[in-house]
Amino acid sequence: MPCDGFLKRWSLLRRASWVVSLVALSGCAAYTPAALTTGHPAHPEAAAGPELPASTALAYTPADIPSLQPATAHARPGASSPGAKGGPTVVGEGKVIAVVPASREIVLTHGAIAGFMDAMTMGYPTEPPSLLEGVKAGDTVRFTIDTEAKAIVTLEQVRP
Repeated sequence: MPCDGFLKRWSLLRRASWVVSLVALSGCAAYTPAALTTGHPAHPEAAAGPELPASTALAYTPADIPSLQPATAHARPGASSPGAKGGPTVVGEGKVIAVVPASREIVLTHGAIAGFMDAMTMGYPTEPPSLLEGVKAGDTVRFTIDTEAKAIVTLEQVRP
């Protein structure tokens, strides 16, 4: 049969490839990595790194990404407001991205606040926490920030 010769040659080729593979792999067995020094973080006697504080960053979902048109912000440096703790304040307007009552924070996207900060999306603590009542994602709000405490001290919804 003509196929018998082909099968014998195929079988010999397969065996030869196994031998070549074993020879090639046995050459890799000679590699030995360098020993770890005590300065390497994986060494059992290496010094431990400093304990880092827990993250307080908020997790975002695609629904939390602000629109391409940020709300405008207005600043009144030095203005005082009823809820202020006595420090200088600035006023801005923005859109609520998220309300986080557990950490007493509100996440806002706003335009530049002159003399205080550039346009951004950021979480702000509120003082008092009752300012968050009735506010939800998507609302447009006017807010006053105590610049020393870096906290929102007044918050009012802006009706369209």
